[in-house]
Amino acid sequence: MSKQKTLLSNKHRVLDLCEGRAHICGKILGDLGCDVVQIERPGGDPARNVGPFYDDIPDPNKSLWWWAYNMNKRGVTLNIESYDGREIFRRMVTQADFVIESFAPGYLDDLGLGYEELEKINPRVILVSCTAFGTTGPYAHYKAPDMVLMSLGGQTFMAGDDDRPPVQISYPHAWQFAGLHGAMGAMNAHYYRELAGEGQHVESSAQCGVVWTNMNANVTWDISGINTTRGGAIRRMELPQADGTIETVNLRTTFECKDGHVYCGMMGGEAGAPRMRILTQWMEDWGYGVDWMKDYDWEKDYDYSNISQERIDRLEEAVRPFLMAHTKIELYEEALKRGHWLVPIGSPKSVWEDPQLRFREFWEEVEHPELGRTITYPGWPIIQSETPWKPQGRAPLIGEHNEEIYMGELGFLKEELIILKASGVI
Repeated sequence: MSKQKTLLSNKHRVLDLCEGRAHICGKILGDLGCDVVQIERPGGDPARNVGPFYDDIPDPNKSLWWWAYNMNKRGVTLNIESYDGREIFRRMVTQADFVIESFAPGYLDDLGLGYEELEKINPRVILVSCTAFGTTGPYAHYKAPDMVLMSLGGQTFMAGDDDRPPVQISYPHAWQFAGLHGAMGAMNAHYYRELAGEGQHVESSAQCGVVWTNMNANVTWDISGINTTRGGAIRRMELPQADGTIETVNLRTTFECKDGHVYCGMMGGEAGAPRMRILTQWMEDWGYGVDWMKDYDWEKDYDYSNISQERIDRLEEAVRPFLMAHTKIELYEEALKRGHWLVPIGSPKSVWEDPQLRFREFWEEVEHPELGRTITYPGWPIIQSETPWKPQGRAPLIGEHNEEIYMGELGFLKEELIILKASGVI
């Protein structure tokens, strides 16, 4: 097999109608090799106005948000609410393999562009609807910004410190899950199409996607009737007592150090005791030894089955001065040598400089001809021996490929494009 082939041939055409959200769905399909055509309203997608912006100058063609989620796409403008716009879109569907969208449920149906109509035009087409709550049910037509979805998905309840109200995760996440799962659904439907020769309607739910991020919290409630609550830098454990009661203890996992924070595992019992002895000796060697730790019974007195909050607090107070006196890298490199469980908490800067990512050639330089320079982007997180990933190009400018697609592929004349633009169709 040629080393230049991609997982999906660039003959697979995707019409991306996602507007303002879930753009990552089309990006993933573009990453996999599809020819993704982002269809925006005349004037551009509202997401182009989301900052930050290149050089801190607000410009719909310089949104870093837009760049991140729309690379590997071409772009056209089209008003599908107009009669001519709908007719042009129908023509495009005849040659499309996928159509993806993130409108409110029923919007495309009202325009005569729902799956039942698209299927008549092209029986093999796969329509992917990235939705907030799905297309049916009591929440289907609710407005759904990120805070609503993260809250109704249960994630917000577990974010923040235990002595404060729940908080929103700092960067919008919910619609990314809708887009990610939409892309997964598109691939499943594509596999079925290869076997059966017919398309289908795929829908993803951002709320469902958020619920998946709760990991074992949902199972913990189902099995034990215990709500997994927020703890910030704390790991909260519910310990059954001999008298049938539950004792709650808080175990800190994240600590301040000289130049940031580290994750430092401190656990006893049979599994953790050897590491605690390593930490004890390490502190002693570096001049931060604590007498009571030297002969402490880590197997018996610091086992999770019988640990007390008093013992936890005592250990944390002993370790803090040691960690605060050293940098993340100093601690990390020594932890590797000694075999202790300690990891620096990376910032965007340190992730950018990370030697492992550099060695794996994770970062990719993408040309921005309009700026006369390249911009560094995160690459594909998977290495494939037969289908290596390479970026197809930066995100499109507003209407950048109108002539290329409308004239070069659909056969419109230049004069016709001028009329369509003047009438607000493109």
